[in-house]
Amino acid sequence: MNINILKKAYILLVCLFALNYSCKNDKDYTAAIQKENSTPISLLEDDYKTKLNKCITALETLEKATSFETALSSYKEARSHFKSIEPILAFIDKNNYMSLNAPNILKIEEEDATDIKIRKPFGFQVIEETLHEEPLDLKAVAKITEKTKHRLKLIEQNTYIKLKDYHIIWLVRDQIARIALTGITGFDSPVLETSLTDAQLGYMTIENILNLYTENFSETTLLDQWNSEIKASIEMLKGDFNEFDRYTFIKNYTHQQLELLNKTVQDWNVDFPFELAFNNDMYSLFSNDTFNIDFFADYVEVDSLKQTKQQLGKVLFNDKKLSANNTMSCATCHKQELAFTDGLKIFPKQKRNTPTLTYAALQQSFFYDGRTGNLEGQIVDVVNNVNEFHSDLSNLQTVIKTDSTYFKSFNQLYPNGVTDDNIRNAIAVYIRSLNKFNSKFDNNINDIEQTITQSEINGFNLFMGKAKCATCHFAPVFNGTVPPNFTETEFELLGVPKSTNLPAVADTDLGRYDVFKTEERKHFFKTPTVRNISKTAPYMHNGTYNDLETLMDFYNNGGGTGLGLDFEYQTLPPDSLNLQPNERKDIIAFMHSLEDQ
Repeated sequence: MNINILKKAYILLVCLFALNYSCKNDKDYTAAIQKENSTPISLLEDDYKTKLNKCITALETLEKATSFETALSSYKEARSHFKSIEPILAFIDKNNYMSLNAPNILKIEEEDATDIKIRKPFGFQVIEETLHEEPLDLKAVAKITEKTKHRLKLIEQNTYIKLKDYHIIWLVRDQIARIALTGITGFDSPVLETSLTDAQLGYMTIENILNLYTENFSETTLLDQWNSEIKASIEMLKGDFNEFDRYTFIKNYTHQQLELLNKTVQDWNVDFPFELAFNNDMYSLFSNDTFNIDFFADYVEVDSLKQTKQQLGKVLFNDKKLSANNTMSCATCHKQELAFTDGLKIFPKQKRNTPTLTYAALQQSFFYDGRTGNLEGQIVDVVNNVNEFHSDLSNLQTVIKTDSTYFKSFNQLYPNGVTDDNIRNAIAVYIRSLNKFNSKFDNNINDIEQTITQSEINGFNLFMGKAKCATCHFAPVFNGTVPPNFTETEFELLGVPKSTNLPAVADTDLGRYDVFKTEERKHFFKTPTVRNISKTAPYMHNGTYNDLETLMDFYNNGGGTGLGLDFEYQTLPPDSLNLQPNERKDIIAFMHSLEDQ
């Protein structure tokens, strides 16, 4: 046969094969080219949307479940996908994330008396609790699931991720903090207590994100350190919820990751445009350098003036001339030796127990009923109160202006000299300095000293785990301001009785209800810090409990419900915590270790 004919036949066969192969693999080839040309952020978005879609699919299966077993299996699958996207969703869409991860209690939004919204909860916590209610109501489960699914679909349709390098740093930092401060506490897994498994999924996502940004690392060993650290963290998280050593995890893993994050910032040459609640160079969750204090105020203080303002504010804080009859100062009710409380059940002519001012700056609401949103507003209330300063802002200015030392100081510190705004600012700046983070607990978890006892460590682990204290008193401040964003301070209904006498009688103080008259807010009070609790007895808004032992019994037995009181919206779980006497003793030992030095 002619050799040219053979060549032509061969070429034709090759072309036909190539054409056929090309048609069959065109999509794969295109995908490969696209992947090769993709940026880390586009790959991140693709992975995020894939997991989001899988979560929606699992919820659709849950909607149709006909038995507890199939419903639970579908719920667990949906939850695992949700937890895998949590680091990203919580950063790019905070409000929707908070709704999807909200506790099974009414959401009350009170902007002012004319704008009050009451929303029924939905999302994963609500599904979890409804799924475990007896008798099982699959229709109710399906209804909540449908709403959750539709919210996720809405998110899917409107997702476009555009993040810069500093956003990625913040995103990773938030998830590290979220795991340590709420994740491992059981905050959002009230029945199944899958918190440790959820935390593993969060770390896997962090690992995936960092490895997508391989090109950013000039030091490849730094990425290797991250991978080793995440692997070790995931391994430690493979344990029992009640037995998990949260103290060691935070001290040896969380803090190590924050150090790696700072090294990553330097390695990537990241420039931050501003700071959020956390300082951009934070290295510990329990340090005086952890928080950007200006985030919790309405303005940014000039660093060079801050210390002098604090000194001026301290003098004003202790000056009785600010009251109308010259008999009362701020320090009258807030004594430094008692962690700025007064040791009384209720100060004469006042309505509620005097709260500590230590760490007061690290919250978003003030007074037990949250009627003001900043420290300056709180000071106005004290000045105007007939049973406190019984004065007004105009008189306050007059007093300050007639004191030559004050007059000179204000003119040196403030361009416009003595004004009521500046007077309140000086006092507020002083109060914002009362966050020491130098307690025995802080110094030990930061490896500054090695004096903590096993009982105190056990108490911290119980506080953050089995006892569920930290699901309301969030570390590191141990108050009601929710990490890692710190934009919301929670209110709770515990069912506090009028006294410790039995049979119990409900306290008549309606708390938050008195601010806007929202029926569903009756008996709700702001969650205070437990830092310095060893100095701040008696406890609760009405000073009912004189000691921590009696207070722990109240919590352990289910709050007001455990005392036989009926509160429809009690947020404290009504069931006993089943804490043994030695466990309650350990928790009290831990709380004593939070006393500032």
